[in-house]
Amino acid sequence: MISPLYRTLWAPLALVFVALTLFAAAPAMAQEKKGAQKNGVDVSKMGAYRALAQHMYADFQKGDVAAAAELGTILERLWDKAEEYGGDTALAKTNRKLFDEIDKAMDQFITPITEAKGKPPDPSKVKAAFNIYMEKLRLAD
Repeated sequence: MISPLYRTLWAPLALVFVALTLFAAAPAMAQEKKGAQKNGVDVSKMGAYRALAQHMYADFQKGDVAAAAELGTILERLWDKAEEYGGDTALAKTNRKLFDEIDKAMDQFITPITEAKGKPPDPSKVKAAFNIYMEKLRLAD
């Protein structure tokens, strides 16, 4: 036999359970809608280039110009391989003007670091070039 107290409390307890479940799931749903990312990297056409540039800039800010230069070389090689010579979906084929803008911005960001040769480049110029490069990448997403 079911207790009368159970009958009275069943509906409110069920509502509390449903509410708690929804509140617990809300942050997970919000994160999924926030933006497509995987392990902190935007899952977009330009996401990998952006992530490499961010790591490169972080190394530069820490004073590790050698590590930043290494990432710059990797970034440039990947960019050329995929977006200039990457076939029909390469940005150079689908939007040559935008490809040229991004390529130029990337060179202005990377070159002072990759060619530093013992003397670190001006941090304000590197920061400005980094910001411009990030803006140009957003145009291609």
